[in-house]
Amino acid sequence: MSRILVVDDEPSMREFLQILLSKDGHEVVTAGDVSGALERFRGGDFDLVVSDLRLGRESGLDILKAVKEGSPQTEVVMVTAFATTENAVQAMKLGAHDYVLKPFKNEELRLVVEKALEHRKLVAENQVLRHRVGERRRQDEKILGDAPAMEEVRQLVEKLAATRTTVLITGESGTGKEVVARAVHVHGDRRDLPFVAINCGAIPEGLIESEFFGHEKGSFTGATDAKPGLFEVAGSGTLFLDEVGELPPPVQVKLLRALQERRIRRVGSQKDVSISARVLAATNRDLEREVKAGRFREDLFYRLNVIQIRLPPLRERREDIPLFVDHFLGRFAAELGREKPRLSAEASRLLQAYDWPGNLRELANVLERAATLVEGDLVEPDLLPPALRGGAGASGPSLSAELPAEGVDLQGHLDAIERRMLEQALARAGGVKTEAARVLSLTFRSLRYRLAKFGIGGEH
Repeated sequence: MSRILVVDDEPSMREFLQILLSKDGHEVVTAGDVSGALERFRGGDFDLVVSDLRLGRESGLDILKAVKEGSPQTEVVMVTAFATTENAVQAMKLGAHDYVLKPFKNEELRLVVEKALEHRKLVAENQVLRHRVGERRRQDEKILGDAPAMEEVRQLVEKLAATRTTVLITGESGTGKEVVARAVHVHGDRRDLPFVAINCGAIPEGLIESEFFGHEKGSFTGATDAKPGLFEVAGSGTLFLDEVGELPPPVQVKLLRALQERRIRRVGSQKDVSISARVLAATNRDLEREVKAGRFREDLFYRLNVIQIRLPPLRERREDIPLFVDHFLGRFAAELGREKPRLSAEASRLLQAYDWPGNLRELANVLERAATLVEGDLVEPDLLPPALRGGAGASGPSLSAELPAEGVDLQGHLDAIERRMLEQALARAGGVKTEAARVLSLTFRSLRYRLAKFGIGGEH
C-alpha cells in the first residue's frame, strides 16, 4: 500500500481524490494549503504527492520544491486547470514526475499515479541494489589475509595506488589477481573512473586486436559499425589485462607500441588516438621462462614488469584459510537468505590439509556448494567434494602405481588421462567450455587447443 498526500484548496476536489485513490488501495492524507501540506509531509513518509498548481494565492510549486529538498525519492504529480508551457517546464525542472490537466478523466489520473508509484518503486529498488553491489564490491576489493606475504602485498598496493606505474601481478590461477588490481584502482585517484578488465586468453585470436584498439566501420567482415577499443573505453581509468601471457606475438608488438607511445590506432583507421589509461597486467605464467622460450617479447615483459606483485598460492598461507572460510560462507549464506553455517572440526581439518590447486577460486566453489547443500548450521565432511575427503578417484590417476616390467607407453597413458579429464570437466560444466576451462584451471584458448587435439566437443 502506498501513502499519498493530496493537496487542493477546494474541499470537494480533495474529497473526490481521496475517495478515488483510496478505492485503489492507497492510504490518502489531504491538505488544503501549503502550510498544511508541509506540516503533514514532515509528519509522515509519503510515496507520492498530488498537488494542485494554484492553491488560492499560493503556488503548488512551493510544495514541489520543499518535497524534493526534503525527500528526493518522493514523486510529485501537479494538477492544474491553467496549463501553460512555462508552468509545465518549470514543474519538470523542479522535479515533478508529471502533470495532469483539469478537467481530467478518472482513468487518466489513475494511470499517471500508477506510473509515478512504479517509478518510485524502481528508484527505491535501484538504491537498494546499488547499496548491495557497493557493499559486495567493497568486500571483494579488500585484500584479505593475515599471512606476512599478504601484508607485503597490501603495503605495495598502498604505495602504487596513486602512481601511473605499470604493475604486473603474478600468481597461480585463482589466487585473486583481479582483486589486487581492483584494489590498486580504488585506492588511487582514478577510483571514480572506469575499471575495465579483459581476459586475454578468452578472446579468439582474430578479435583481440579489435577488442584492444577498436575498429572502423567496414574494416573487416562483420564490422558493421565503428567500435572503440578497451583502451578508449577505459579513458583515464584503469585497463586490467588478465592472463597477458596468452597474447599472440602480433598483438604483443602493438601493445608494446601503445604502452611506449601512449597512442593507439583502430583497425582500419589511418589516425592515431591518444590514450591515458593506466595499465595493470596479470599472469599465471612464468613470463621470464616464456621470454627465454621465445613465446613472449622481452621488451614487452620489461615494460609490463616495472613493479611486480606476487600473490602466494593458498597452500603457502594456510593460516588464512579460516579467514576466507568465514568470508565466503558469510557471503554465500547472505545470497541464499540463510544464517551463516560453520564448519565441523573434521571439515575444517580437511580444508586445512588440502593443497588447493585452484586456490581461492576453488575454495570459494567448495564453500558455495557447502552453503547451498547444508541443511542445518553445521557443514560436515560429506558436503565437501571427494577430492578433499580423499575418496576413490578424488585426486585423479594414481601416481604410486608400479611401472610394469614390460614398460609403458607414457605419452599414450598421459593422453588417455588428459582426454578423460577434459570429458569429465565438460560434463560437469554442462558443455559450457568457459566453465570447463575454469574447472581445469586452464585459459579458454588452452582448453580449445586441447579439445581440438582430441576431437572433443565439436572442436576440429
